[in-house]
Amino acid sequence: MTNKSIGIKDVAVAAGVSVTTVSHVLNDVAYARISPETREKVKATAERLGYGPNRLAQALRTQRTGMLGLVSEEIATTPHAGRIILGADEAARARGYNLMIINTSGAASDESRQADVEALLERRVDGILYATMYHREVTLPENLSSIPAVLVDSESLAGSVASVVPDEEGGARVAVQSLLDAGHRRIGFLNNTDDVPATRDRLRGFRNALDEAGLDGAAAPVESELSEVLGGYVAALRMLKRKDRPTGLFCYNDRMAMGAYRAAAEVGISIPNELSVVGFDDQELIAANLYPGLTTVALPHYEMGAWATERLIDAIEGKADLTVLAAKPTILQCPLVTRESITNPHPGLS
Repeated sequence: MTNKSIGIKDVAVAAGVSVTTVSHVLNDVAYARISPETREKVKATAERLGYGPNRLAQALRTQRTGMLGLVSEEIATTPHAGRIILGADEAARARGYNLMIINTSGAASDESRQADVEALLERRVDGILYATMYHREVTLPENLSSIPAVLVDSESLAGSVASVVPDEEGGARVAVQSLLDAGHRRIGFLNNTDDVPATRDRLRGFRNALDEAGLDGAAAPVESELSEVLGGYVAALRMLKRKDRPTGLFCYNDRMAMGAYRAAAEVGISIPNELSVVGFDDQELIAANLYPGLTTVALPHYEMGAWATERLIDAIEGKADLTVLAAKPTILQCPLVTRESITNPHPGLS
């Protein structure tokens, strides 16, 4: 039989259950009291018979299209942050939804952002994900309030929209703790100059981790530059020329760590024998390919995309209240990715 000749009644008969049970299982109705075994049986039967829900009929009945919009501030053109899209897409497909993406510039005007959201609304998406390429505070287009929405890797200045962000402070603590665990006590920080949540929170995590280890976090050396390779190089040169230069270096991101590698080589300091380095972001093209491989903290891009999509669909289907989630950002952990850039401090330097 073809897919068109198979109906929900056929699935019910073949599975030995009621039509209502099939409907509840295939529409993932959370309140339905159906055993896991029966759910699996219904799904397997539907797959075996080639049954799929009639999307047009479903849309007419539920007033939903099964489409989600994603406004991407340069996410689609940023390799490591692109995992936000992968997480969102896979979570959407698992729930029977598809993703429609509009890529915009981080420097786009308010009018342009408004137009991007309007383009998605005209295509009758059921909800919108708004994702930025780095953790920052955003002013949202006014028309975004007309539809369920979740922010990814960003926070609303008005605090009116549910959002998911990385644990910047916790990630910094993990990074510094990796140096402390290796025996380092003179630890410096190469920080970013941009006034964004990541800059403030990673500095706080750096200082708090040192304080908790019995060291003076406020007195620990910090050098700030643009968070690029050149910025890391310039900041590291200043740090490494100090008379009491650190034996361990925490870098705001992997690009700055790459610049620190260059600076260390230029002044004849060996990594990790004379200087241990830890980064942040786990940009695989950088971290895994530096020599030695860079120990770093991973941003949960995939997890943020998936979490936001799950919550958005829950809201669309009446299973979650986004206004409750908007009270404060949801924070996801940033795990340490261990490579070869950290070792015990050189006896002559400790």
